[in-house]
Amino acid sequence: MAIDLNCDAGEAFGAWQMGEDATLIPLMTSVNIACGGHAGDPLVMRRTLELAARHGVAAGAHPGYPDLAGFGRRALPMPPAEVELWLLAQMGALAAIARSLGITLRHVKPHGALYNVAADEEALAQAIARAVVAFDAGLVLVALAGSALVTAGHAAGLRVAEEAFVDRGYDAHGRLVPRGMAGSLLPANGDVAARAVALARGQPILAQDGTSLTIQADTLCIHSDTAGATAIAQVVRAALGTAGVAIGSFSQARPTT
Repeated sequence: MAIDLNCDAGEAFGAWQMGEDATLIPLMTSVNIACGGHAGDPLVMRRTLELAARHGVAAGAHPGYPDLAGFGRRALPMPPAEVELWLLAQMGALAAIARSLGITLRHVKPHGALYNVAADEEALAQAIARAVVAFDAGLVLVALAGSALVTAGHAAGLRVAEEAFVDRGYDAHGRLVPRGMAGSLLPANGDVAARAVALARGQPILAQDGTSLTIQADTLCIHSDTAGATAIAQVVRAALGTAGVAIGSFSQARPTT
């Protein structure tokens, strides 16, 4: 039994600092790096890529709606074809910097509102999958477990890593409780550790309303901008180790064709 641990990182922008990247990334096996759409700039991208490489963490792209002001957490009324182009532009920006450093990108995970909307809107999910295939069909697509984006990724011939969250609340339908609502963020305590072990083992967890959910996950996410993210990661790693769950990236080995 093994599980990947990932975080969304590289989300600073210019003088604006965000997240606990320096201490959190070394505890991960995969990192999703902002590409300039919702956060991130060339200097931040390079710094985050170098940090991931230094600690042997698989690097991937984390593109979102072009919404710096809203941190990509607002659903923009963009047609799917336009979303495709924005994703290609963002993935290309990160890949160019990665190439200059001799780093190969391993995966793509949409950010924020784009990720959440694509969980249920098939046309948007298909657009995201098309963009990834057009850019590099060898990349792994990271998607909310059990979502339309998982289906679209498989249909497009991509490898898909189904994702679950140790620090976010779920509703009865297996979707994340919107930020700002009660129960959207779990406290950094033993509940997070127990949640991580249950998810890694495919055991039921409780939704916000008490509904029992069973989520099959390949990777578990810890947000770098969650208060105490590094401490959460340390607790999660310790709990997984005690439970006998190995930790390893889903994307270190790319398939050969």
